[in-house]
Amino acid sequence: MQNEFVLSKQKEFADLKEFIDSVKDTQGILMQTLQKAQDIFGYLPLEVQKFIADETDIPLADIYGVVTFYTQFTVEEKGKHRVGVCLGTACYVKGSQDVMDKLAEELNIKVGQTTEDKMFTLEATRCLGCCGLAPVMTIDEDVYGNIDPKRVPEIIAKYKNQEV
Repeated sequence: MQNEFVLSKQKEFADLKEFIDSVKDTQGILMQTLQKAQDIFGYLPLEVQKFIADETDIPLADIYGVVTFYTQFTVEEKGKHRVGVCLGTACYVKGSQDVMDKLAEELNIKVGQTTEDKMFTLEATRCLGCCGLAPVMTIDEDVYGNIDPKRVPEIIAKYKNQEV
C-alpha cells in the first residue's frame, strides 16, 4: 500500500521516472538522479530514495550512504526560505551568534529546524567570503552584511509579506 506522501506526489514521481529513463545508460547516474530528485521534491525522503533504488537497480543502502555523506543533499523538508547565519571566525567575533539567537527567537525555531508553516529554515553556515561585511546572514540568495540583531524582525517581515 502506498503512503500519503507517494500518493500526493504522483506528478513529481512521474517527472523523476522520466528523468531516470533519459539517463539510464550514462555514467554517474546516481548523483545526477539525486540532484534532479532534490530539485523536484526539495529534499530526499526515504520514499524518494526507495523509488530511485527500484528504478536504477542501485541498492537502497548505497543511495542512503551517498545522500547522508554529501551535505548538498537533505533528507528533511526545508522551508521556502533558507536563512543562514555565518558562524565563521570574522562573523562570530563581530556578533553573528547574537544574530542567530535573534533569528531563532523571531522564527520560534532552533538552528536546523523549519517553521511550522514551512516558510523558513534556519541554518548555521561557515565562511561566505564576505568577511569585510561581518556579521553576515543570507536569506535564499540575498546577502545582509553588517547585520545588527535589531534589524532581524524587519528583514524577516519582508519575506513574510512577500507571501501575502
